[in-house]
Amino acid sequence: MNEVRLLLIAALLLAAPLSRAQETPKTTPVTLFGEALQKLAALIEPAPGAPAQTLATTLKISRADGLPNDLIGRELDFAWQAPNRLRLTADINGERYSAGRDGESLWIHAPGKKFGVIGKPGVARFASAPDKLDNTKLGKWKLPLPREQLALLPLLCKVEQGADEQLEGVACHVLRATPQPQAIEALKIPAGTLHLWVRATDGLPARLGWSDGKQAFVTVDLRNLKQEAARPAEQWKLDANAGDKVETVALAHLVRFLQVAPSMLDNQVPSLGPITGERRVVASHGAGRLEVHDGTKVLFLKGTPEEMGAQHGTLLKAEVQKLMDRVLYGVGVGSSFAKSRWFFSEIEEATGRFGKFVDPRYTREMDAMASAAGVLREEARLANYFPELFHCSGFAVFGDATAGGRIFHGRVLDYMKGIGLEQNATVIVHQPEQGHAWVNVGYAGFIGSVTAMNAKHISVGEMGGRGEGQWDGKPMAQLIREVMEKAGTLDEAVAIMRRGPRTCEYYYVIADGKTKRAVGIAATPTKFEVVLPNQAHPQLPHPIKDAVLMSAGDRYEELARRVKGGFGKFDADGARDLMTSPVCMNSNIHSVLFAPDTLDFWVANADSKNVASHTRYTHYNLATLLGGTGEEKRTTSGGQ
Repeated sequence: MNEVRLLLIAALLLAAPLSRAQETPKTTPVTLFGEALQKLAALIEPAPGAPAQTLATTLKISRADGLPNDLIGRELDFAWQAPNRLRLTADINGERYSAGRDGESLWIHAPGKKFGVIGKPGVARFASAPDKLDNTKLGKWKLPLPREQLALLPLLCKVEQGADEQLEGVACHVLRATPQPQAIEALKIPAGTLHLWVRATDGLPARLGWSDGKQAFVTVDLRNLKQEAARPAEQWKLDANAGDKVETVALAHLVRFLQVAPSMLDNQVPSLGPITGERRVVASHGAGRLEVHDGTKVLFLKGTPEEMGAQHGTLLKAEVQKLMDRVLYGVGVGSSFAKSRWFFSEIEEATGRFGKFVDPRYTREMDAMASAAGVLREEARLANYFPELFHCSGFAVFGDATAGGRIFHGRVLDYMKGIGLEQNATVIVHQPEQGHAWVNVGYAGFIGSVTAMNAKHISVGEMGGRGEGQWDGKPMAQLIREVMEKAGTLDEAVAIMRRGPRTCEYYYVIADGKTKRAVGIAATPTKFEVVLPNQAHPQLPHPIKDAVLMSAGDRYEELARRVKGGFGKFDADGARDLMTSPVCMNSNIHSVLFAPDTLDFWVANADSKNVASHTRYTHYNLATLLGGTGEEKRTTSGGQ
């Protein structure tokens, strides 16, 4: 606070010459900026006793440097009435959506989907914890700075005036205000430059902009900005149409959605640099540790479910928290309006049905992870059932199909690239007190798996199908974990899958590096088919000797063509090339090649520019990662 006081005193001293010059008033960039700020302040937080007014405008993104280009030109109808009423309306992907605040409640409405939700406090956040009522409070909308600091902010900035411009036929003063370093530190305001176009007629803003001096430069036009008489209370409520389904939900869920959704528009994942052989320990907790291998995260977990969960949540606390936000409150809540069903109702219904089939050890591990990471247990459990929706491609080539009779198992995960999972990509080495050691190619916060290999040379990858809603069985990601921890042979892995019980429709490729065999599996809760090498299937019409191919449509056709073309010559490089586009989809978030005979594996994760199969692969070896544990003494080989 001392710094703030000193800045305010300095600003007042600077302002003194201005007050002495009142005999010859002169409009300067600083005074123009100060007047514009006061106008904005009065609109956002009117003075006590001021008559209620509604501020209405159409916001239009006119520049979006550093953000996705398709944001340019997007419009949003905006209405605001202090202190706690708001209404927004926009077209998103051809659908009309409205959202608003009415006192202490929030609402979102998708009229085209005949669906809406109203978030209120006092509602249970989770059906599994009906006694935990939401106590979220929105409070009044306030200025980001106290009025006295806001009034002096122009004196703490470098303010420049550009040439006047015409916006929608109205002359506007153009101002640029850059806070001084001392102001940034003392007032806790972001570094960068505020760009302001002020209407010469009434001093109201016509365009607002912000640049960070690097890549980001965003401007928003305030079209048809006007102040009008206060609107009736009914106009701030969700206006449902006949036949609309409107659900009352916990206010906290909508608040989190509105906090998380904007960040999902800008998922910056840098490309990995060249291989250097870097391997360093970042942190440790108990018997667990987090390492970095050539720019990728490798997490080592060891012990009881409680110990492994605590290690996971402690060592990747920030990543676990971000994943919960993105999966549950970003993608999950956002999907409600496309499906016309509240996400938490749907996933909790599924959980209630397959929860009794989940191994209690996995639940204990999830709960321990949640406690250590500072997230709710209900959140950790629900997020771990999200992989039930994954879709992909996979293959295994071995024997005569490869050079030297090796076995290679490729796995392409095509699912939701760009939602923020990529930043949390982690290779997780599990050493449970019960069961085989194994590696999970996955994401922070997930204890199940869709891509894995164990120390007994068994590898597995999953491809999702249909059958959503058939939840009476073991969740797919935890069934795969059961295979990893209990299966020492291909036959044992198939038996675990066959025994189930299973959910939905899934396809798998399972390989055994000891016997150099592999099979495909097509499974629903009631049907179980094993697809052998060189065996035709109604959905897989191209049988190939010593190969198992699982994909669909044109991707399957291209994969079969590539395998036939390279038959007998596949090494690790050639097998990885099988996974490039168009075998992988635009949603390809990770691609993995296992060599289960030697326990080598190569992992590629998507970045901002490329799908996974077109990025750098990082090489690992499970026996090396396990070190001197005695789990695997087999000689290994492989390269980068």
